[in-house]
Amino acid sequence: MGICDGRVVVITGAGRGLGRAHALAYAAHGAAVVVNDVGASLSGEGRDDSPAEDVVAEITSLGGRAVVNGDDVSDWDGAGRMIAQAIDTFGGLDTLVCNAGIVRDRMIVNMSVDEWDGVIRVHLRGMFCPVRQAVDHWRAMSKAGTPVAARIVTTSSGAGLFGSVSQANYSAAKAGIAAFTVVAAAELSRYGIAVNGIAPSARSRMTEEAFAEMMRAPQSGFDAMDPANVSPLVVWLGSAPCHVTGQMFEISGDQLSIAEGWQHGAVFDKGTRFEPDEIGAIVSDLERESRQATPVYGA
Repeated sequence: MGICDGRVVVITGAGRGLGRAHALAYAAHGAAVVVNDVGASLSGEGRDDSPAEDVVAEITSLGGRAVVNGDDVSDWDGAGRMIAQAIDTFGGLDTLVCNAGIVRDRMIVNMSVDEWDGVIRVHLRGMFCPVRQAVDHWRAMSKAGTPVAARIVTTSSGAGLFGSVSQANYSAAKAGIAAFTVVAAAELSRYGIAVNGIAPSARSRMTEEAFAEMMRAPQSGFDAMDPANVSPLVVWLGSAPCHVTGQMFEISGDQLSIAEGWQHGAVFDKGTRFEPDEIGAIVSDLERESRQATPVYGA
């Protein structure tokens, strides 16, 4: 008996990297898996069904249950078909893992509007559309009196929590995902839906070129950047025993933590309106009292 035995899970971007590792892990723990992937390039171009097909073949060869889905997660109707496929094929839906993403790295001064829009569309709209379609299903169940133990796992990034030079579009998208996660958790708990996010560090198409030395697999010993190291957390977050909601987890190799998020800082209360020429000295005092922020990656 696995921790997700009998659950039905949809995983977006599950043909390679982290998504593939998540799909294999869920299947190993008893879940039926919808493996969504359009098979696009790292920058979002093209289409190839074979990565998702290979994952499904691997799962079924081990006795698991899985099907391929090739819908575009950022397309509203496509997201609806993906959720419907899970329900029609396996009889329900319990967990949605939003993992799909692309990168189009560029310094802000050189970034085109298409490079901005493409990344925002896949990451943010490509998370919202599947979530919204899944929530409609679970909300209807809840309103009909059927108990719901649904789980949503979103995928942010250290770039989303702290920023990353040459990735303003990606960082903004991932920051939006982090904010969406806490809002969704607050709104959806009444329906039996828990929502959490991860900010993982692992080897993938997105990281192995940008951080080649850090991501290189060791010749022996523990491979800290193996994407499979992230999946146990994702499986637990998608399971019925998961008891948390509204959290953002940082995970890297054998290290796990909960990100603390934005906090209110020190306050200077003047008691009346500020004058522009006095702000500088007040801000300097507040800076001395405040905890130092984590630096932007690459700064």
